[in-house]
Amino acid sequence: MSHTVKITDVLSLTHDVKRLRTEKPQGYRFEPGQATEVAINEEKWKDEKRPFTFTNLPEDDHLEFVIKSYRDHDGVTKRIEDLVEGDELIIEEAWGAISYKGKGVFIAGGAGVTPFISILKMLKSKDDLLGNKLIFANKTGKDVMLESYFHEILGEDFISVLDKEKLDDHEYGRVNMEFLKQYLSDFSQQFYVCGPEPMVESVSEALKQLGADPNGITFEE
Repeated sequence: MSHTVKITDVLSLTHDVKRLRTEKPQGYRFEPGQATEVAINEEKWKDEKRPFTFTNLPEDDHLEFVIKSYRDHDGVTKRIEDLVEGDELIIEEAWGAISYKGKGVFIAGGAGVTPFISILKMLKSKDDLLGNKLIFANKTGKDVMLESYFHEILGEDFISVLDKEKLDDHEYGRVNMEFLKQYLSDFSQQFYVCGPEPMVESVSEALKQLGADPNGITFEE
């Protein structure tokens, strides 16, 4: 079942990431970590559906998406970047394989952090963040969305990693086996991995080799 929702608020988070808030259909439900198919309610775009994750809490009276624009190809996210209050989106029902299964380490690459935003907000609302860690990989400092928010809620348990720029308060390099060995000591906990497919595969493989339970690694199939 699809729903047409009006955009109520647009906020730039980085040079290529925007937060869109929309109306919430009566009775609409989702779990933190889930996504939906989204299309722009315009003749040219209404059949061009793309998956985006909810970044608000299920009990909020609005829906929220954090969307990275890829300007190098003339697609949906480039058009979304130009949307304003009053424009409309078409959304489907919620789906997704990423859900919170217990304390652990969230490992994200770029826009792959979006499923974790709602989960971390939920844990914060329950005062249950302690014992969870976020490792967030990006190219450069200007690519790190919600950096101050993650610092605020997670403190030392937020690690920002850059692989194209060396900056204070950020680690440098890639999230590989050496990195995981350096920053983590307990591989028996839950792991949540989301990002570009090659990263998800390599990180998941490294975690298994370091002793993580394959059933304890959650990622979007």
